[in-house]
Amino acid sequence: MKAQTVDVKVSSGRILCCTVFRPGGKKLLAKGHVISEDDIRILESEGMDRVWVTELEDGEVGEDDAVSAVAGEMGCGCYEIHLAAGGRANLHATENCCVLVDDELLRQINCTSSLVIATAMNFSFALAGQRIATVKSAPFAVAKDQLEAITSILRERGPIIQARPVRNPTIGVLFTDPLSGERARQLFENITKQRLERFGLAPTLVLSAAPAALKAVADSDRIHYGARRTGRRSRPRHDAHRRGARTFFGAGRAGQSPDAGL
Repeated sequence: MKAQTVDVKVSSGRILCCTVFRPGGKKLLAKGHVISEDDIRILESEGMDRVWVTELEDGEVGEDDAVSAVAGEMGCGCYEIHLAAGGRANLHATENCCVLVDDELLRQINCTSSLVIATAMNFSFALAGQRIATVKSAPFAVAKDQLEAITSILRERGPIIQARPVRNPTIGVLFTDPLSGERARQLFENITKQRLERFGLAPTLVLSAAPAALKAVADSDRIHYGARRTGRRSRPRHDAHRRGARTFFGAGRAGQSPDAGL
């Protein structure tokens, strides 16, 4: 990439190296802007006769083309791409969705020196219109071989980001308390409802835990861990209560006796 000062009249198609300001200090054209014929007329009307521009060399790709190519390959699902100033491409969700991110592939792509990708958190919820990812390139240009390497990795290993639409979700809320499930429901139902409403959602099913069920789980917990701590069987092997506790906490590895380690 070559930087040089040229006459405004022959600057069409060139990339601005720096931001151009009006005499009063207001920004006229941003750095990285590709000069058009209309821009030439504007620059001449402002009394400017020369501008500092860059020219792409063989084997280079403009920043806007580079981020557009990567943005088109890096994701799938309900999103759309919007170009922004400064060699950026933003991905916006087109409907409410769950965002899935391949963190390992993201780190691998970000090890390159020419392009950087930022995404929303893995398994996060995004509203329609919300930005879920951004692609940013090095200033002005990207080496063509590096761009081809990135796009080939994306085609081979699949998308970095997936915007999975969430339509008519079913949401269940369980309120628990050591003494009374209804007490927990009275304390936290309003705040839970408010947090769900921020995403345009509402609970489909609401339950309160029964104290008897909590006591049964606690008793099973004490029996199971009491036997492990003492190394003795607290009840006979065929005791139904103890079998239930073992099933609740899971059996051993495949091929191992359920009693192993107790």
